[in-house]
Amino acid sequence: MAEKPSVVSEISAVAESVEKRFLKGRRVLAFSEYLDLFASNPVRFARDASRYVRDCFDQYGTTVVEQPWGKFTRWNLFDLPWDPAQAPQALIGQEQVQEEIYRSVSNFVRQGRPNRLVLLHGPNGSAKSTIVACIMRALENYSTLDEGALYRFNWVFPSSKTMRGSLGFGQKEQASQVATYAHLADDQIDAKLLVEVRDHPLFLIPVEERQKLLERLGKDTRGEAAAEFFSDWILRGELSHKSQQVFEALLSSYNGSYTEVLKHVQVERYFISQRYRVGAVTIGPQMSVDAAERQVTMDRSLASLPASLQAITLYEAKGELIDAAGGVLEFSDLLKRPLDTFKYLQLSVETGEVSLTAQNVQLNCVMTGSANELHLDAFREHPEFASFRGRMELIRTPYLRSFMHEQRIYDTHVVPHIRRHVAPHSTTMAAQFAVLTRMRKPNTDKYARALSNALSGLTAIEKMDLYATGRAPERLEPDAQKVLRAGVREVFEESDSYPIYEGRIGASPREMRVVMFDAAQSSVYKCLSPLAVLDEIEQLCERKAEFEWLQQDTQAGGYHDVKLFRETLASRLLGIWEQELYASSGLVADAQYDDLFEKYVQHVSVWTKKERIRNKHTGEYEEPDEQMMREVERLLDVKGDAQEARKTMISGIAAWAIDHPGQKVEGRNVFPNFLRRLRDAIFADKRVEIAKQARDIVVLVREEGAGLDENRRKEVREVIAQLTSRFAYCDNCSADMASMLVRKRYSDLIVN
Repeated sequence: MAEKPSVVSEISAVAESVEKRFLKGRRVLAFSEYLDLFASNPVRFARDASRYVRDCFDQYGTTVVEQPWGKFTRWNLFDLPWDPAQAPQALIGQEQVQEEIYRSVSNFVRQGRPNRLVLLHGPNGSAKSTIVACIMRALENYSTLDEGALYRFNWVFPSSKTMRGSLGFGQKEQASQVATYAHLADDQIDAKLLVEVRDHPLFLIPVEERQKLLERLGKDTRGEAAAEFFSDWILRGELSHKSQQVFEALLSSYNGSYTEVLKHVQVERYFISQRYRVGAVTIGPQMSVDAAERQVTMDRSLASLPASLQAITLYEAKGELIDAAGGVLEFSDLLKRPLDTFKYLQLSVETGEVSLTAQNVQLNCVMTGSANELHLDAFREHPEFASFRGRMELIRTPYLRSFMHEQRIYDTHVVPHIRRHVAPHSTTMAAQFAVLTRMRKPNTDKYARALSNALSGLTAIEKMDLYATGRAPERLEPDAQKVLRAGVREVFEESDSYPIYEGRIGASPREMRVVMFDAAQSSVYKCLSPLAVLDEIEQLCERKAEFEWLQQDTQAGGYHDVKLFRETLASRLLGIWEQELYASSGLVADAQYDDLFEKYVQHVSVWTKKERIRNKHTGEYEEPDEQMMREVERLLDVKGDAQEARKTMISGIAAWAIDHPGQKVEGRNVFPNFLRRLRDAIFADKRVEIAKQARDIVVLVREEGAGLDENRRKEVREVIAQLTSRFAYCDNCSADMASMLVRKRYSDLIVN
């Protein structure tokens, strides 16, 4: 039997792995070594924060997502693909906001620096913070890749014992034989000065010579002028106050020898980190300015600095603005602060500097912020707003308006924390209610006549379905349905120019989260039941004084009518339950009515062309089956002339094929409403049997099958097994479903 490796050997293996990664990652370099690295890819190693953020977006690629309201670009970084464990923190939806952020950052790159604050504004709980958090997590991961390597430099001063003749310690002949002090061990170094503002190593090259170097390297790389792809920050940036003083003192001590000064430079790779506040910093609504300084030459730990440096006063900058250098700074709830605490941003964003007592610190970060609409509305009334508006990029971040997207939020963020079985449709009820509260009645005067007519009478429920599925109401004529489907984007964007836009007012995901957690504690149900969710929603709607969305006047079409929302959702739930019970009953196989409808479509198509159809069994060509077509039309409750209805169906197939090029034409896809009607009609004849099954499910689960013989128990158990395997029910929520159907849908039937 093989002997298990000892813990010591495992640690040794870890140590070896860490050392290899350290060396491979080129973590510590001399200045000359860094220049060689820089020359290998000058554009990559000369990026300012805005270009770095944009490259991070590009690194993870994009996906085209198609919604009923249009096609949009989704940046994959918002899915956090590098770490599946982070998936619950991924952003759901909001592709239009992603596009706006990318556009803003790209404009910063074109303009040479981030000269505006990107302010995400929207209602509470609309994912503003999540958006920025995803960007910060992406930057963290990107900085660990070769493509995202970042470097800063420190000043190092060798020990007098190790390097006699070094600065301030005697003979200089011996020091001149040493190429760099960057790789000295800690016990060979007397002092190390960190550059907290993360000056770029190229700032050690004077501006004029640096621009010439970049011009040459730029042409070598792309044949273009340096200004075309190097930012103002790298072309004209200068050393921070502390580094400049150290540089000048060293240069004076070495009688102008630039080479000797650079020996003291240790270039170090660093990594963006939210936890350690390196290049990814979030500031809450605090009451102070976000940067400060302190005198470091008074610090005893730096008493070993050479005498020539102890004679000067060095200041160290600190604070969130400093910590965010090279990355992203987020001002969370910016407008909750008094204006005086962020008024400095007005000048700082414009000039790219923040003024401290003893120095001006050059800023190199993409500034973002969040604000809710209430505070933004108040800020718009402030006399200073016009000045700030030119220095802000306002990006609207509304609530989601697709209940499918909303449901993903609850499935991702709520369900994993519930210790009960989550019954099917529980999160759907919450998501649909939340989205319904956000719907705004369309202003039909804004549209062309055809679309205006199609929108006339569109209810809140129908609008919710239109956004989620792209399907128009069945009550409309086929032409009106087509017009409405084609106009979804126009409808979706109708209120973009309104102060009270669609998605600004409504139930927040945070409020619905509480609803579901409360529902999960219900003593009536053993699962998180959709019925418990509806009960908690009813309780929430009684708190009218607390929520703006409960104070809206109801409008025609059921807009803002929360009572109607609850009633409609409860009715829909019963309908869905009925369909699932039908499908699990074993009375009619799903394929049976699917095949029947496909057969009907094929025969109608042949009938319209006045052709014959080949019999699959005999191989003979026969006339279309008129009896079968009439029977299906009876089940579909076709009104009027059946022959005209058939022609209309074929026209619908042709129109669908034009709208969906390359897709296979199948009846279930072209006419989902007809297929549903056919299923309902077939099951209508078996309603009594379904009612008996529902009753027996309740008896089997809640009364241990009292009165049911063995064969009946077996049949009912098979129905529950189908509900479990196909729709994720358990025994308890199967009984809840069946009990409610018996009371609400089958109470008029004889189920003895």
